[in-house]
Amino acid sequence: MFGWQEIFILPTGHGFLFGVILLLMLTGSVNYDLSLGLVLTFLLGAMGVVSIFHTYRNLARLRISVRRNPPVFAGGQAIFTLKVENAENLPRYNVTIHCGRQTSAPFDVPALGAVDIQLAVPAPRRGVLKPGRCKLGTRFPLGLFKAWAYLIPDSYCLIYPNPECEIRRPLPRAEAGDSIARASGNDDFAGLRSYQRGDALRHVAWKAVARGHPLMTKQFDGNADLSIWLDWDELPASMDTEARLSRLARWVLDAGSGQKSFGLRLPGQTVPPATGAVQQQRCLSALARFGL
Repeated sequence: MFGWQEIFILPTGHGFLFGVILLLMLTGSVNYDLSLGLVLTFLLGAMGVVSIFHTYRNLARLRISVRRNPPVFAGGQAIFTLKVENAENLPRYNVTIHCGRQTSAPFDVPALGAVDIQLAVPAPRRGVLKPGRCKLGTRFPLGLFKAWAYLIPDSYCLIYPNPECEIRRPLPRAEAGDSIARASGNDDFAGLRSYQRGDALRHVAWKAVARGHPLMTKQFDGNADLSIWLDWDELPASMDTEARLSRLARWVLDAGSGQKSFGLRLPGQTVPPATGAVQQQRCLSALARFGL
């Protein structure tokens, strides 16, 4: 929340011109003894003084908070969403937010209300992108004075590596590891169990039935959940760091779109195999933060 001590105010170009005109009017009215001119000069001067107070108050006690910023891929634009809240029963008009080279369009904040302001910031490289110092400003109501206050949002946007545009090599082969789950399949005979309603007839041990045994069902085991390892060390030695991360990012996207379990191996870091969108985000986050 911006207090009175955190807000700065100075005349604008129009404000300086307005002051010069007032000075000329005052000089002319005194020299020529124009009472009406003096009245008009002091009336305009009073309006200028009042506008200082209104410009100042237009920013006072506004509260800024940051919403969660979704990650993006390098080369895109990070969207920072700032929530501007007004806790007073007084609307605020013509406010802007300036972060880096991005400036929002002028917006109003209703009394006892809030608005969400989005700023699109270019994200050319992977890593953690912060909006930096932002400036909240206004020239309301007459444009004669400009008031502003600085804030440093406690927020960042995670920038994933830019994935390769095409798949130059298929995904690594699935391999056995600690994560392999022995599941029901059709590979190896594992034994017999009592027949249960609904069991496939082709799995019934008919030879045992012919020998006078009760109905039994054959059980099979299979490696139905082999994991794919996306391994940094499997990439060609000629690839530099960013090229490796770019290819791994492509593999993560391709692996995450299927049902296979996949894991990620980086120097000094391993993401255990799993499936789903959460695993995909976990691996992309590891790639984005690699070496930082």
